[in-house]
Amino acid sequence: MAKASGKTAQRVRKEPAVTAVLVPVERIERAILLIRGEKVILDADLAELYGVPTGRLNEQVRRNGGRFPSDFMFQLTEEEFLALRSQIAISKAGRGGRRYSPYAFTEHGAIMAANVLSSERAVAASVMVVRAFVRLRQILSSHAELARQLKEMEKTYDAQFKKVFAAIHSLMMPPAPRDGGRIGF
Repeated sequence: MAKASGKTAQRVRKEPAVTAVLVPVERIERAILLIRGEKVILDADLAELYGVPTGRLNEQVRRNGGRFPSDFMFQLTEEEFLALRSQIAISKAGRGGRRYSPYAFTEHGAIMAANVLSSERAVAASVMVVRAFVRLRQILSSHAELARQLKEMEKTYDAQFKKVFAAIHSLMMPPAPRDGGRIGF
C-alpha cells in the first residue's frame, strides 16, 4: 500500500466552459414577458439560450410532461398568440413561421427544461435565466418600496409639496399610448 502524503485531496468545482458563449443577463431580461400576470420566457427564446432547436425543446417537454405542471409552463391561447405575433413580428403560419401557439415557461419551468435537456450549455444557461428572473424581481420590489415610501411622505408633509408629489407620481406612471395620429407633414 502506498503511503498517502499529508495533504488531503480537495475537489475544486469548475464552472462549465460553455459559460463564455452565453448571452448577458440583460438580453435574457428583454426576453422575459409578462403574460397572465406571470413573468415568462417563450419556448423559442429559451431554446436559443439553451442551444437547441425549439422543436427539440418542445419534444423533451412533451416527453416529460409530469415535470411541467401549469405553474411551470403553459401554452398561449390563440388570442395571446395573435397579440404576441403583432407585437414581436412572429411570421404567419402560411409563410414558414410557427403553426402552433408557443409555450411560456416560468422561472421554475425554465430550470426544469434545462434538466430534461441535460446538456452542459442548458445547465449553464439556466443559471443565467434564474439570475435574470431574480434581478427583475428585485427591480419590481424596489419600485413598490419607492411607491410605499412616497405615500408615507405624502401623509406627513403638508399641501405645499402636493405639486411635487403629483409630478413624481406622473413620472412613475408608464407613458400613455399614442393616438396614432399623422407622422410627418
